[in-house]
Amino acid sequence: MFCACAIFSAQAQSNMDYRRNSLATVLVYHPEDEFGNEIYKAFDSLPVPDKYDDHTIIGSRIINNAKIGGVQRRDSGYFKATYGHQLTAAELQANARHTERLLNEAQIGKKMIAKWFGFEGNTVSDATFNTRLVQERGQYNANDIDVELALQTTRGLYTLSDAGEELLGNTYVLVNDITYITAEQEAAAAKIAMGVLGGILDGLTGGSAGRDLAQTAGKIADSFTGFKVKTHSYLYRLEWNDSIAAIFYQFYYTDKPDSAKVQAFLDDKTTFRVKYVAHEYEFDKKSVLKGQYSRTELVRTICARSMDKNIVSLGKQYEDFKVKTPVYDVLDNGRGKIEGYAAKIGMKEGISESSKFQVVQCIQNPETGKTTYKYVATVKPKKGAIWDNRYNAVLEQADGSTLPYTTFVKTSGGEILPGMLLIEGKYRKVEE
Repeated sequence: MFCACAIFSAQAQSNMDYRRNSLATVLVYHPEDEFGNEIYKAFDSLPVPDKYDDHTIIGSRIINNAKIGGVQRRDSGYFKATYGHQLTAAELQANARHTERLLNEAQIGKKMIAKWFGFEGNTVSDATFNTRLVQERGQYNANDIDVELALQTTRGLYTLSDAGEELLGNTYVLVNDITYITAEQEAAAAKIAMGVLGGILDGLTGGSAGRDLAQTAGKIADSFTGFKVKTHSYLYRLEWNDSIAAIFYQFYYTDKPDSAKVQAFLDDKTTFRVKYVAHEYEFDKKSVLKGQYSRTELVRTICARSMDKNIVSLGKQYEDFKVKTPVYDVLDNGRGKIEGYAAKIGMKEGISESSKFQVVQCIQNPETGKTTYKYVATVKPKKGAIWDNRYNAVLEQADGSTLPYTTFVKTSGGEILPGMLLIEGKYRKVEE
């Protein structure tokens, strides 16, 4: 049988469901910075990218740099990327491990499990778990994912294992450490550089040409307006395997009030953890925004695009974090000739004319309930038909921003149907 990501009617295409990775986003907040509050507000207003299921943990989205004991030798908080200073490899590793420690001390892993299994209740005596979210995101029926029933059958165990691999094991925390460069910082540096150059020139010539040059450069630098962010993104994955699952299902999970199991879950501070897996850095010295923005909207737009770029790069670097998206429609010329395939991804997801995607069919084994991905075809974006879906692209009237999707053309393979999945590059879990 096909799982829910396989084939859909045309009427259902706009509401396609498929197994996304789950993502929680966190910001390292720098209240000591002039624009720290604007970055905080910008981050807080941005949703989790829609190609991921939102696994936000309420009350756990901010790491306040001013309130933590940090990794720096003299100051509290993080090693920071500032104007004129790039983080070294040692500083990046220190930040990454420091963040992992902070997340695990805050028991983010356990909070993620609690969200997955609907942990709710006002007291230990009435708290319970449920599998509604697992059913919803994995398109399992209630009987297949009922924990008590599943633990009694081989097929049920396979289904729980599949849910763990496809869903819980692909749950991530993305920590964004955003610092910035302003026009004023660049202007000040330009003034200093030109002042030094002017002094040398005057010393060689005995005239005032150097001082005049410095003054002119200062005026040019002062007239420049811009705000550019340096975004270091650290990716963490929820640790979930058969051993951890066995502990959870045997000793903690209960869909009926059981204060002993609930208290044991609350007391466990070591089983459920997140692990650092990758880092990405984004800084575009040439970034220019065409539209008219207020200071707040300028910061929000630049931060949104910077984080999107890092997410794209992390997916290429750490393949289990890859974006998967369904084929939205098969496009023909009205006379039966197929001219392309539509998908709701674009420049926000890093699509360019050089991108290549596998088209895969998601198949669920009726005997075991396990899910596999079968290769169907290879496609690439059609030239001039890439959707610019970046934050505020429509406001800027950017090329491609009014398109409803990106059009792909097949370069090899078999028949492509709506609902089949697109995965960029080669994905190791796809069977030929």
